[in-house]
This record gives sequence, structure tokens and C-alpha cells, in this order.
Amino acid sequence: MEENHKSPDAEETKEPRKISLAEAMKRKLQEKKQAQSQGKGQQVNAQAGVKKMSSQIKKKPNNQKRRTGV
Repeated sequence: MEENHKSPDAEETKEPRKISLAEAMKRKLQEKKQAQSQGKGQQVNAQAGVKKMSSQIKKKPNNQKRRTGV
């Protein structure tokens, strides 16, 4: 009988259960924090590949009046 008994962890890994949006966001934030803490030592090397900042204003001016001759 004890051979058929499964641990609760084994069931969770086999079948994905639905989680709430809040739970998913907490997990994602935790993964992000871990990645940041692991990447602290590599941050110095990443600075060499930084591009020069450019303007984020990419929208063209509206020249409808000039086209229509108003």
C-alpha cells in the first residue's frame, strides 16, 4: 500500500495546475530578482556593449496642412 502513495510534490510536477495571476506575478518577480543577484558580477562586462542614448521621439510631424494647401 505504501508503494502506491505519492508525495504531493510529485503530483505538482506531472500535472500543471492553474495558478492565480498574483501567484504568477510573484513567481516571475522572484525569478527576476534571482537573475539580478546572479548577474551582479557580470554587470561590469556588460557596460562595454552599451550604445549611445538617442532620442526616443520617433513620431513624424503631421504635415497634412502642407499637403492639402490649407
